[in-house]
Amino acid sequence: MANVAVVGAQWGDEGKGKIVDWLSERADVVVRFQGGHNAGHTLVINGVTYKLSLLPSGVVRGKLSIIGNGVVVDPWALLAEIGRIAEQGITITPDLLKIAENACLILPVHGHLDRAREEASGSAKIGTTGRGIGPAYEDRVGRRAIRVCDLADDKILEQKVEKLLAHHNVLLKGLGAQLVDGQEMLGQLKDIAPKILPFADVVWQRLDEIRHTRKRVLFEGAQGAMLDVDHGTYPFVTSSSTVSGNAGTGSGVGPGQVGYVLGICKAYTTRVGSGPFPTELFDNIGETIGDRGREFGTVTGRRRRCGWFDAVLVRQAIKVGGINGIALTKADVLDGFAELKICTGYRYKGEVIQHLPAAQSAQAEVEPIYETMPGWSESTCGARSWKDLPAAAIKYIRRIEELIGAPVAMLSTSPEREDTILVHDPFAT
Repeated sequence: MANVAVVGAQWGDEGKGKIVDWLSERADVVVRFQGGHNAGHTLVINGVTYKLSLLPSGVVRGKLSIIGNGVVVDPWALLAEIGRIAEQGITITPDLLKIAENACLILPVHGHLDRAREEASGSAKIGTTGRGIGPAYEDRVGRRAIRVCDLADDKILEQKVEKLLAHHNVLLKGLGAQLVDGQEMLGQLKDIAPKILPFADVVWQRLDEIRHTRKRVLFEGAQGAMLDVDHGTYPFVTSSSTVSGNAGTGSGVGPGQVGYVLGICKAYTTRVGSGPFPTELFDNIGETIGDRGREFGTVTGRRRRCGWFDAVLVRQAIKVGGINGIALTKADVLDGFAELKICTGYRYKGEVIQHLPAAQSAQAEVEPIYETMPGWSESTCGARSWKDLPAAAIKYIRRIEELIGAPVAMLSTSPEREDTILVHDPFAT
């Protein structure tokens, strides 16, 4: 049976929550493989809205849910999220949720440092959520990180806290920020350890056992390809690899086990925070798209920047991420526009180019080249088959397929999970 990886093909916030929920009903196991609680998925099930940040979407369906080693885990945020979901009737037990024992932790010092850096950056802010994800990943590659398994060893924990703060307090002092007390941090970690350790598991081994049972695994990514630390709009990116190649590394499985890669993208483009955005709209059309699409971040509540569909970026994400098919979301937001535009290329220094350059200055200077298409006056909201769509909407979707070089496997026409047109089932591919 095929496994499926779901990744964002734009700057995140593409509507992965609904698509992952739709797929999770068909999956046996859901694995979150990167990111932290800076990401957010919104699920609407039977009229009830669930907002998840760290928890894999499968928990709402009662499916075995795994937080892989590629995720940085804020244990306090995780317990708070488990508490919120419990209030909605979803009980999270160690039988339902497994956390990789080698996953790195986000500590209060990380958020403290993250916010101090952003404040010191002034107009050069990257636009982080201030939740410590970046500093936690820095500690991971700097070999200073405290991991889930360390919570079971007081001696190692004490040594690691000392080493960690020897590094971070120097930075905080240089930023004029308050230093962190090691004993206080140690006490916080020892207090939360018995609440987190029951969820710890040898995830790579469990996934290997699952592979031999032929169960379907859904690998769930966060953010999007243009926020990838290598392939995104650097330095205005996240601190992890968001493309499908990280599904195996961040979970502890080989690349051959990932299977079908489904990229999620909106029928237009949005971005949160700072950084280049070639097709961004600063007029009433952009405002209208944002209002209709309710474009506010699940985690931050920040209003998203909105623009026309950028086929150049999505095509690039498809090539870099090995995406086999696209789930196109929020097509209904475009209902009623007399005409629509699609970015088919960029103009840079007098030349037409077909990719987003890596250089920061070049990314800021590219100008979109647009193709104009007729819009549609009919409503597509809630459509569940191609025959329910206006001819102009189908033409728009087909043109997107041509420009990005990948088929639309699924089309979402509202936040409700059943309002989905399935062209082909990724699990059956």
